[in-house]
This record gives sequence, C-alpha cells and structure tokens, in this order.
Amino acid sequence: MSFSSTLLTWYQEHGRDLPWRQTHDPYAIWLSEIILQQTQVKQGWDYWERFMRRWPTVEALAAATEDEVLREWQGLGYYSRARNLHFAARQIVAMGRFPDTINAIRQLKGVGEYTAAAIASFAFGIPAAVVDGNVYRVLARHFGIDTPINTTEGKKLFATLAQELLPLTPSPSQYNQAIMDFGALQCTPQSPNCIACPFIETCQAFREGKVSELPVKLKTLKVTERHLIYIYVRCKGYVAIRRRSAGDIWQGLWEPLLIENEQLTAEKWASQVIVNSQLLAKQVKHVLTHRVLYADFYLWEVETRPQLPDDYIWIKESELDDYAKPRLIEKLLTSLLDS
Repeated sequence: MSFSSTLLTWYQEHGRDLPWRQTHDPYAIWLSEIILQQTQVKQGWDYWERFMRRWPTVEALAAATEDEVLREWQGLGYYSRARNLHFAARQIVAMGRFPDTINAIRQLKGVGEYTAAAIASFAFGIPAAVVDGNVYRVLARHFGIDTPINTTEGKKLFATLAQELLPLTPSPSQYNQAIMDFGALQCTPQSPNCIACPFIETCQAFREGKVSELPVKLKTLKVTERHLIYIYVRCKGYVAIRRRSAGDIWQGLWEPLLIENEQLTAEKWASQVIVNSQLLAKQVKHVLTHRVLYADFYLWEVETRPQLPDDYIWIKESELDDYAKPRLIEKLLTSLLDS
C-alpha cells in the first residue's frame, strides 16, 4: 500500500470531526485557517463558532469595525491575525466574491503559502498540497529527511515532496486533512505513538532511532526580555487607558498607564507615580514568540485626574470590558480584583 493510501486508511478511522470540514463555504474555511495559524484546535474551535455566529458572512465581517474584531479576538494572541482578517474581509467584498484560484487567494492579507493551499483545497477542491508543522514532521520522519525545514532548500524540498504525494482521488482535500491530523494525533512532536503507527515498517526515523531528532530546524530566533510597569489609574469611577500604536507588540489594543524601565530614570514623574501607588502584582511573566515580558502592576487611586501623556483617554470603569486588551493586561486586571 502506498504512503497516501495508508494515510487515508488511517484517516477514515481516526480523523477529527471538525465543523469547518462539514462545509465548502470558503469564508468559513478561511476563517478557521486564520484562527488556527498560531492556535490549537481545542482553543480555536470556540472562537471560530463565536465569529461565525456574530459575522456569518464575509460581508458582515467586513462591515464590522477593527475594534469589534479585536475585542472578539481577545485571548487568542498574535493580534496581527485579527487585523489581517478584517482587512482581507474588505478585500474580498471589494472583489465581489471570494477568490477561487490559489494565486488570487494568496493575495489576501495574512494568507501565506500554507493557508492559500488549505483554502484552495478544502473550499474548491484544487489539488494543492498543504505544508504546515504537522506535514513537515510526518514527512521528515517517514522519509528520514534532515534538511532544516526553515531554510530555502528545506522549504522547496518538502513542498515538492508534499505535492508529489498528493493523490487526486478520492480528493486532495481529504488527503491534506489526513496528513495534518496524522501529525497532530499520531506523529506528535513529543512522544509519538510509534508502536501503533501504520508506518512503523517504513518509517526511516523509527528504523534509525531518529524520531526525536526530526524534523531539523535551525535556531535563528533570539529571545529578549522586556520589563513593563502598568499603573491602573482610577478616578471617581473612571480609568485611564490608551490604544497601542503601530510598530510594537499588541498594535491597536488598549492598556492602562505604561511606564517602561528607562522612563524611571529619565522622567521624574514616573517614579513619583509609583511611590503614590499600591503594588498589586510583581514580575508577572508573559511569554511571546520572540520575547519574554515581566510586568509589575500598580493601582493609583486619585481624587483629581492627573496630567498624563496625550494619548491616554478616560473611560468609565464599567465600560472597560468593551475595549480589546492583551492577555497580559487581563492577567493584571485579575490581580486588581483579587486585591
């Protein structure tokens, strides 16, 4: 039995029953793919259903404001996905219909090679092989490929192999779903179930004892630390917040008064604010892809509104939930409730 046939046989018994697989609606499929770009299925499922209920069509999503989309996305992280999703929805509406070729799909904001192939395959039956982390892992292990997956050579090699293995029948979409599920459920990153694997006799990594070594990925990301101090400024039922600007993490989201370490020595007002504030939490750790954040959280209750930088606004504290905030700020607000 060929690699593809064996994989499809496994999928018939073990494949996941996911709601976006029960439709050929490109909007529903595209939405699921954007949500799942950096999110596990069990978490993304609820968000997909929430978005589909609130904005059941691409026209409805395009008509929403960016603030509304960011608020609905809150908790998923990687907020550029939400901004790209909203922008692309307006692209699609401007086109008059959802693009139905892989090249046209690739023009949508936030859609790369994998996502374009997935949408083309699942929505339109186009024979385009998907190559994501699961596919890299399955192919690298089964065929014993040690070419780094994050190099130009590796990307070309795996893309070519994936396309060669893609069967045209019964459907390319079913095969794509099968290999992704196989990587997610059977050939997992840690502790794969090799003993019960249908490829145990043909898997080169298993034969050579290299399962834990494949796939190979070059370490290129330098992780840095960043220290933040947040001051929750409360004045007679109002709180001060600002929207984060472009060019940094959490673009477009809202946060309370922020003081970074360099401000403590450069700006006298910053240290004075901390002296007058109550410490709620210290060194709260929050891990992002390329940096680790450590945040202190203070409460500053005042009788008159202090002079703050121009980009802060005052809102009713009861309306704070209406503003999309980073997950770190949600953690810190929890410490406020606990106090």
